[in-house]
Amino acid sequence: MLNDPIPPHVDPRKLADRGTTLQGELLLADLERLCDPLSDNVGTVQAKFVFERDERKAVVIHSCIDVEVKMVCQRCLELVTLPIHSECSYAVVKEGANTQSLPKGYDVLELGEDPLDLQALVEEELLLALPIVPAHHPEECQQPGGLEEPEPSEDEVTRSNPFSVLAQLKRDPNV
Repeated sequence: MLNDPIPPHVDPRKLADRGTTLQGELLLADLERLCDPLSDNVGTVQAKFVFERDERKAVVIHSCIDVEVKMVCQRCLELVTLPIHSECSYAVVKEGANTQSLPKGYDVLELGEDPLDLQALVEEELLLALPIVPAHHPEECQQPGGLEEPEPSEDEVTRSNPFSVLAQLKRDPNV
């Protein structure tokens, strides 16, 4: 098992033949597309990849990725720190290969002769794991200052209800 920075490119077939596990870190700032919706790019991504061959001798990658990101809460517009966790299992197939025979539970990862870009794979997984609407837990969320109940204006206080006449008519037994 390697516990170094995650290499940017690997050959998953060779790593699966050896039964290799890669575990390490990536800088959050290196994942530019992921940093776009975030408030800052400070932090590290913890990643673990297990390369193996399954019972059909197919190359399989199991990934586990964790990171804490800061986003703007859509309820109170304050910063919220969110833990992001992603686990995925990939079956590596050649480009254009038939994927109908793959067992359920695997995502298909088509790969030609080029090495696999692990950094791009991590970034894709985390982008898919980000919440659509980032928010604090409801009990932790602070109401924004400008959204309190407005005071009634003078026009609303002095204006009478136009249907109050109907209510009086309804109560009057002589009508």
